[in-house]
Amino acid sequence: MQASCSPKNDMLGIDYIIPDYEYVRARANQVIGILITHGHEDHIGAIHHVLNDIAAPVYATALTRGLIEVKLARNGSSGNALLHTIEAGQTIELGPFKIEFYHISHSIPDAVGLGITTPAGLVVHMSDFKFDLTPVDGWPTDYAKLAEFAQRGVDLLLSDSTNAERPGWTPSEMVIGPAFDKVFADAEGRVLIATFASLISRIQQVADAAAKHGRKMALAGPSMIDNVKIARKLGYLNIADELLVPIDQALNMQGHKVVIMCTGFAR
Repeated sequence: MQASCSPKNDMLGIDYIIPDYEYVRARANQVIGILITHGHEDHIGAIHHVLNDIAAPVYATALTRGLIEVKLARNGSSGNALLHTIEAGQTIELGPFKIEFYHISHSIPDAVGLGITTPAGLVVHMSDFKFDLTPVDGWPTDYAKLAEFAQRGVDLLLSDSTNAERPGWTPSEMVIGPAFDKVFADAEGRVLIATFASLISRIQQVADAAAKHGRKMALAGPSMIDNVKIARKLGYLNIADELLVPIDQALNMQGHKVVIMCTGFAR
């Protein structure tokens, strides 16, 4: 419900798209909490719109909460939010529901899935996930918790994973590291890398490659700059101060001495 996305090529004059949440808005007095599983743009991008209409507490992990705070501050909605920080492994009670947060591996750190015990049975919400046995942050999915849910008996499974309909196995995010090494070693000029501003793990991989190959790193776009700032502050990004340079400085540097990270979606 909190998702937002970029417009299609034929949507001239439209900056971004949010879901139609009129059904929820019409029942705002029944909403007892908003659970955010991770901080990608398509999960928190429209949350300031939602909180303007629904006065419900928000529950999120530390990094996700930090990214939400950046989003709310940029849109002047900080005063409308009651934010609670939760951790993987924690259980909370919300009305008739018991919610168990468990860690899942994804392309952004601090992502969780939800085990929701309801009067009607157990609901497992996987959120976005990837069964990556060697994730960049070294924290794989909590398979033991999933096995526990299975033993209890899951009445409803809500699951969504990119390319799940395709046969085969998606490679680990770790394979991107050697690919970056080759690009950085072979490139004679400036390296430009585009990604979602919330793809924190990818930003770390680029920073590691830049440091290894003697390049400075510049960030382009307000979302990228804000997200890196909060992720570094909370300890989810390990990037030395001396590695980062302002974009204006990077554009005047010799090409082989810099990498620029940018995002095409700055909301």
